Amino acid sequence: MAERKSISGMSDDEAQEFHAYYMQGMVGFTAVAVIAHALVWAWRPWIT
Repeated sequence: MAERKSISGMSDDEAQEFHAYYMQGMVGFTAVAVIAHALVWAWRPWIT
C-alpha cells in the first residue's frame, strides 16, 4: 500500500520534520526581535 500524502505532497514524517525546523526558526527570529526591541528601548524609550 502506498504511503498517504497530504495536499502539500509531504508524508507525515516529512511534515513533522518541516514543522520542527519552522518552529525552531520562528522561535529564533522572535528571540532576536525581542532582544533588538529591548536594546532600542534602553537606548530611546518610545513610551515614557
